[in-house]
Amino acid sequence: MNTKIIAINGSHSGKKGYTHFLINKLFAGAKNEGALCEEITLAELNINICKGCGVCNNQKHLLKCIYEEKDDVSMIFDKMREADIIVYATPIYVFNMSGLMKVFFDRFNSTGNSNDFRLSDSGMFFHHISKDIYSKPFVTLICHDSFENEISKSVTTYFKTFSRFMDAPQIGTIIRRSGKLTGYGKDVEKEKQYPKILESYKSIEKAGSEIATLGRINKQTRKVASQDIIPVPFFSILKNIKGLKKKILQKM
Repeated sequence: MNTKIIAINGSHSGKKGYTHFLINKLFAGAKNEGALCEEITLAELNINICKGCGVCNNQKHLLKCIYEEKDDVSMIFDKMREADIIVYATPIYVFNMSGLMKVFFDRFNSTGNSNDFRLSDSGMFFHHISKDIYSKPFVTLICHDSFENEISKSVTTYFKTFSRFMDAPQIGTIIRRSGKLTGYGKDVEKEKQYPKILESYKSIEKAGSEIATLGRINKQTRKVASQDIIPVPFFSILKNIKGLKKKILQKM
């Protein structure tokens, strides 16, 4: 049976942005292995915010959101149920995932009975969850313009917590920094200045292949896909030394 992979694109730029470009790289590798891939672009859909009204936890309307037939979230949940692997893809906006992605995640509230207390598989106190929706193996695909690792830390922490409480195996994280510097995959001349970005893209394709065949992304593949691409020796170390940062900027 062919592996079914869906990528949820949380970028406000939709299919015009860097997130979409990276999803396509990941899918290219997966499709080469026969995987069935689909991108869900949140920017193209109608997604209402969770109002925290609690109706979905009332016995009469248990697990039924007030927007269930009024927007596209139920459709997305249905596609998640059918998937074998989910890719959560988001750019970083002000040190976090996109607001669009977070609005979507908030709608998970209606799929769990908060009055039914349980332990997660990892031993965390929590409540009933709809495992058929979000307890699937998942990949986190993050992109941003900064060189700093710190920029994406809140998102990587979020998904580690998500994994533990939602009983969802996290099978790989790819963080693609320096998007603006390399032209977001649309500027060949900039890519010539930073040839390591092409190594990164090839590794992202390899990650897609590994997802489809191994059900996970190998450590070395993740490392190359997420590598620093600045052509300065030992940049990954030097960028953490404050006094050297101005000199590095002058060479860029």
